Amino acid sequence: MMKHLWIAAAVSGLLAGCSAEKQQEPANTISQQQAPNVMLNTDVPAPVAKKVPFEMTAHGINRTDNYYWMRDDSRTNKEILAHLEAENAYVESVLSPLKETREKLYEELVSRIEKDDSTVPAFYNGYWYYTSYSGENEYPIYLRKPTLDSEPEVLLDANVMSEGHDYFSIGDYSVSENNELLAYSQDTLSRRIYTAYVKNLKTGEKLDDVLEGISGTILWANDNTHLFYVKKDPQTLLGYQVYRHKLGTPQADDALVYEETDETFYTFIGKSKDADEIYIYHSNTEKTGVTIIDANNPTQAPEIFLPIKDGQEYSLEKLGDAYYVLTNIDAKNFKVMKAPAETKNDLSTWEEVVPHRSDVFVQSIEVLKNHLVVKEKENGMLRLVVHNIETGEQKVLPTQDPIYGAYFNANIQVDTNVLRIYYSSLTTPGSILDVNLDTFETKVMKQTRVSDTFDSNEYASERVMIDARDGTQVPVSLVYKKARFKKDGTNPLYQYAYGSYGSTVEPTFRSSWVSLLDRGFVVAIAHIRGGQMLGREWYEDGKMENKVNTFTDFIDVSKGLVAQNYADKDRVFAMGGSAGGLLMGAIVNMEPSLYRGVSAHVPFVDVVTTMSDPSIPLTTGEYTEWGNPASKAEFEYMLSYSPYDQVEAKGYPNMLVTTGLHDSQVQYFEPMKWVAKLREYKTDDNLLLFQTNMEAGHGGASGRFKRFESTALEYAFVMHLADVEL
Repeated sequence: MMKHLWIAAAVSGLLAGCSAEKQQEPANTISQQQAPNVMLNTDVPAPVAKKVPFEMTAHGINRTDNYYWMRDDSRTNKEILAHLEAENAYVESVLSPLKETREKLYEELVSRIEKDDSTVPAFYNGYWYYTSYSGENEYPIYLRKPTLDSEPEVLLDANVMSEGHDYFSIGDYSVSENNELLAYSQDTLSRRIYTAYVKNLKTGEKLDDVLEGISGTILWANDNTHLFYVKKDPQTLLGYQVYRHKLGTPQADDALVYEETDETFYTFIGKSKDADEIYIYHSNTEKTGVTIIDANNPTQAPEIFLPIKDGQEYSLEKLGDAYYVLTNIDAKNFKVMKAPAETKNDLSTWEEVVPHRSDVFVQSIEVLKNHLVVKEKENGMLRLVVHNIETGEQKVLPTQDPIYGAYFNANIQVDTNVLRIYYSSLTTPGSILDVNLDTFETKVMKQTRVSDTFDSNEYASERVMIDARDGTQVPVSLVYKKARFKKDGTNPLYQYAYGSYGSTVEPTFRSSWVSLLDRGFVVAIAHIRGGQMLGREWYEDGKMENKVNTFTDFIDVSKGLVAQNYADKDRVFAMGGSAGGLLMGAIVNMEPSLYRGVSAHVPFVDVVTTMSDPSIPLTTGEYTEWGNPASKAEFEYMLSYSPYDQVEAKGYPNMLVTTGLHDSQVQYFEPMKWVAKLREYKTDDNLLLFQTNMEAGHGGASGRFKRFESTALEYAFVMHLADVEL
């Protein structure tokens, strides 16, 4: 069924759920607590960590870390493991009166996940590819079929493959161009170090080829004989070497194609839509580059697209004998250029397609057949602009949601005029849409279910601007249930943000938030500096020597929402994870009395110590985000806000801290140390709960249902403190 329609209208009749990712006291006193609806077991003694002074000196500044002993890179130290288990037992003891609440919330959360579900098939090289879930299975089955009416062929069944593993994840899979061989990678530890295997799809036989210690992505050359992959450093976990593997030979004989010697770069690989080229991506937070391998002649030497220069960033999309390049060259907020293949290294031959505009941030591009689609933002408001390459005509893809998120989705072939996008707003569950770029006819391919009773019309979203202390206006996306909201300062607030790496948290639907909205919470996404909601300058104003703006923006948003009567001043809750966990650590040091409760997931809190140790995974790649401690000025600035270093004797809000023992991004010992130090210094009787998933890493549990156990824990914690009825 095809209609010419506005996107929101296309999905409004099919409302259902979305699978999205998986991120107080009165102001003057932290001891006066609102009466909880049930009594927790707060008489249970909390674990007390031993103190072993460890002295560190840099730039004439001496620091003593009493909990440095908690670091064990092997994750086998019995004393450390026992302490983590004691913390887990403490959480369960304190929250035991909320056992039924957690179970009810868990069942509620997973009820919004379709038991029998599948992705929308995507066509590539003669086959339709998709994944499928069934019943209570935690993991997907990967399938393909030559026609939509055909019986599917099972490529991988992750449910079978996961047996015997506490954690399991398929990193990537790739089918050879002759459609006969399947290469795939898997991780069974959650350290994001993968092992790749190859299977003959005709016979089902597993080949002897095994590629260990890789980043996850594997790509076939077009000769069906060679594979490309990125090797990881086992200590720093940086992907830094690109290898070419020939089937039937040992990994030790693989050819080194490229080696990154600059440890501030991340290295990835990809392939063009027309399958003619394999790309090596060189990514630093302030400069990027692309190296090209001829997929039809995989043993030839690779060629750099454009030499890497300081401050110069670009990405590219190939179309025929030209490239469409998204770049910041002489364009702070980015522009789109067209580069001829034969003179791609000569900027003077490039043609401007989408000019730079100081008030418009060009976020990403997609190229299909005769169309260039540009995702851009003006004043933080998203639009998708379709450029007809042949006629030069431009048209904005129409939508009715004032605030929404849209992502290019599974556009894996170039010879088509149909664009596939994921579309969602805070009140509109996620949908997969196919848009005919010639006619703008839009077809809803899928909208996942929330529940039989969910009605998006019962919810409302807003974009408000909050004044930060320096006069800057910070955009905030709000959502609430109409029947439960009164703009009189009586609703509890659940405020979320990330605020680093230029990552923009789009205002998209999260089925888990319905549990909060239905109980009267206002949910807010604070688009604070450090992201790119308002363009590149918004990011630069929240990194390096401007990092504190991220924290003060978040605090000022909380205060502003209270002042504008969106929130009850005594029931303000904050949540953030990873770099957003750093944000949580900073705000509880800066304004502890503002928040009734704070949830910090896999938090990056020991900034100076971590950034001072290049052996810790991913540290060197972060120097241009946080700073390099070898610089005295950068060291002192990081020290001024580092949550672990700034813990002091005072009252802190109720806090829930979570981590994964095998976390490869933020090591488990950072939150472990932080909690121990908070317990030592804090002067209040508020909750401080610390839970470690002993099998998982940075992304939490690997199963589609199991991951909601941690969400149920957090929501039970928040709802108890907010004294709301379950």
